Amino acid sequence: MKRLFGTNGIRFVLGRDFMLEDVLKVGLAIGTFFGKRRCLLGRDVRLTGETIASSVASALMSTGVSVYDAGLITTPALQYSVKSGDFDFGIMITASHNPPEFNGIKVIDSDGVEIPREKEEVIESIFFEGKFRYVSWNEVGSYMRIQGLVEDYVRAVLKHVNISAIMERKLTVAVDPANSVSVLTTPLLLKSLNCRVLTVNAHLDGTFPGRDPEPRLDNLGTLSDAVIAAGADMGVAHDGDGDRAIFVDEKGRAHWGDRSAALIVMDYLERNPGGTIVAPVSTSKAVEDVVNKYGGNLVYTKVGSIIVSRTMLKLGAELGIEENGGIFYAPHIPVRDGTMATALILDILTRRNEPLSKLFASLPKYYQVKDKVPCPNELKEAVLRALLSEIKGGRVETIDGAKVWFSDGSWVLARPSGTEPIYRVFAEAKEPGRAQALVEEMKAKLRDIISSLMSRA
Repeated sequence: MKRLFGTNGIRFVLGRDFMLEDVLKVGLAIGTFFGKRRCLLGRDVRLTGETIASSVASALMSTGVSVYDAGLITTPALQYSVKSGDFDFGIMITASHNPPEFNGIKVIDSDGVEIPREKEEVIESIFFEGKFRYVSWNEVGSYMRIQGLVEDYVRAVLKHVNISAIMERKLTVAVDPANSVSVLTTPLLLKSLNCRVLTVNAHLDGTFPGRDPEPRLDNLGTLSDAVIAAGADMGVAHDGDGDRAIFVDEKGRAHWGDRSAALIVMDYLERNPGGTIVAPVSTSKAVEDVVNKYGGNLVYTKVGSIIVSRTMLKLGAELGIEENGGIFYAPHIPVRDGTMATALILDILTRRNEPLSKLFASLPKYYQVKDKVPCPNELKEAVLRALLSEIKGGRVETIDGAKVWFSDGSWVLARPSGTEPIYRVFAEAKEPGRAQALVEEMKAKLRDIISSLMSRA
């Protein structure tokens, strides 16, 4: 069956991949699926967000759904509000880390977690078959703007840290919200904790003029400079919808999400021996080393925040992590949440009373290289089959894509992106040169396979 949903909602460029009539049909399909219920609607700062949100709201109301519009809000704040506000479902208009021309639609279930695949399939079936349910004029859903959700969300996050201890530290924190909606949450959290707050790229702008909405080590120079110039205790950078966080230590060094994840895992397992951690196969072995050292249980999944969240719910796990800066803290809500991750790191800094650079230095050290190769969506499955047939040597895992382990402990992973027409390539080793070589070798192999398949098409 045709698919609408990728690994993290529906992604598209309005006017190229999707027209407004397609957006309306998605809204009709979602409304038809949920019936006459209450929906919480929110969006990030992207230029097409208001247009898409209005179209979705109109479609939902025509199926009898009552729409409560939160306006600009982070994805985790909307997810928390869906669950705590007793809404039947939620819709977030966002393309997360994608470039500014993209937008997307995430569907949130009543538990605050994105809907599972089986529900996506029903919505897809309704969409492609055009079997929409319309209500009569006197049953059309209502529309209401709703305020105060961000403040309620921040108060909920604060319940999971030692507020008084952090306030006494009077920490200085630099924040890069990528010109998007995290400027509404993380600075408010920090001010509530008596932190001195500095911001870069903090004015709302859907063109993301400061940097790409995906926080990467190569685009956080402004944040690193701000940390050093201000003598800050740390810096934090978010993605376009605020569900990820990448941290910068007091020396201005940015660290991949695996490092902050390993730190949070270590701290959590010291206080919760035997706890279960859920992580995708792209996760650094540093996390596995920490889990083994502190007697935890690590469960690997396919890549995708929905899969991590749903696995946590199934297992009753309290902590999930992603290498891209996603932290899932179930005592709050089991979804990735950049502001919650910031609160947890502040709590660790305060409790351990050591600089962030020293805490990161105490963790197992591996070098990771990440890259990507363009690949048409329709070729992704064929590419994976060809790749698996060509791999020689090493232990191969196929939880998601192809992950090859080598005798020296290094590994390389190639997996098709669920949100973009690319193959993502990850490699990790004890030496940076080895990791880079593994990435280059895998990229060359993928390019050859893709070129061969395209020439036959």
